[in-house]
Amino acid sequence: MDHPRPVPVPAPLTEPYWTACRRGELALQRCSGCERFVHFPEASCPFCGGERLSYETVGGSGTVHTFSVVHRSFLPGFEPPYVVAWVDLPEGVRVFGDVTGCAPADVRIGMPVGVHFVELDGFGPIPTWRPA
Repeated sequence: MDHPRPVPVPAPLTEPYWTACRRGELALQRCSGCERFVHFPEASCPFCGGERLSYETVGGSGTVHTFSVVHRSFLPGFEPPYVVAWVDLPEGVRVFGDVTGCAPADVRIGMPVGVHFVELDGFGPIPTWRPA
């Protein structure tokens, strides 16, 4: 029996991220103190401790920093093999996500990728990364 993929549960901290995804945009927190981007969302800046973090849209292009090909999934709704990766963005932040749109064997460190939004049943658009 197929199990559906779990859906995110937006919270006040993450709702602006998901709202941007619904617009087809990738938005990340940015600290008003040190001006660094922060991912995953945090209540305070992990770099300077600042508490004023607003969401800003980023370009959505990057390069694969590192990745793993998952051959045995422990979560329902994830069909192996699939690729999860850390992606370096030119804005100076590293984000996490799936790499889709190519065979897992074709993913490489340094590979240019771009954000792509796919519809998650029962939730809405979520970001994934595809070869650029």
